[in-house]
Amino acid sequence: MNSRGPDKLVKIAHISDIHVGSNHFVSNLLNRAITEINELEPDLVLVSGDLTNDGFRQEYAAARAYLDNVKAERMVVIPGNHDSRNVGYVHFEDMFGNRTSVTTLPGVTMVALDSSQPDLNEGRLGRQNYRWMVEHFERDDDFKIVALHHHLLPLPGTGRERNIIEDAGDFLEQLVYEGVDLVLSGHKHVPHTWHFEELYVSNAGTVSSLRVRGYAKPCYNIIDIEPGRCVITRKYPFGDSVEVVSFPIEEKVKGNRMIDRPDRLVT
Repeated sequence: MNSRGPDKLVKIAHISDIHVGSNHFVSNLLNRAITEINELEPDLVLVSGDLTNDGFRQEYAAARAYLDNVKAERMVVIPGNHDSRNVGYVHFEDMFGNRTSVTTLPGVTMVALDSSQPDLNEGRLGRQNYRWMVEHFERDDDFKIVALHHHLLPLPGTGRERNIIEDAGDFLEQLVYEGVDLVLSGHKHVPHTWHFEELYVSNAGTVSSLRVRGYAKPCYNIIDIEPGRCVITRKYPFGDSVEVVSFPIEEKVKGNRMIDRPDRLVT
């Protein structure tokens, strides 16, 4: 059996839902999280959307100034639904570049997709993004990660579910078929990790907003991809950390037999 994933540790820091411009935004939390992340020296920092509260240019400029303090060699940033308000996606492109991207690390490929829609809280990907994703998972033995803002599965403790992406079923089917290992997302300010088929779906909480639900607290995730294993740890700015999940990286066969209609998939 061939080995998959990296030959040495790859560390990814995942922050989400900054919400610069909101009355609930706390700059000290974001600054502290960035300091803690810099001390960990991650290989990549993922920011999975809602950098701003209303998509205004001045909010983007402030978010850019904060994130310029991140010292990681690579940073991947994708927009959220708040960032696409008020035609804010044009400012995103000016200050952060493409809204979709592919990043490769030794033994790891991350495809980041824009699931936002202008002035709508609901997310959508569409089949054009499925094809783009498939085309960029070129290295079969890599640990495969997909990043987007909206979550794919309902989250406990979030009340009535209205904000999973509209085409979540089709996209989940595609992810399993392609042998994706991990999906990283944000949006609802509630951290949670699901195990779905051979796929793990990990949602980050908000890193710097006090607009939280129940007993949830601002937090972010650290993903350690080791030879043969992935470990996800939740970290609270100024506080403790807790291991969320640890799972083996195993060889997968494309076209999982649990999928009953592969003729519908993008190939």
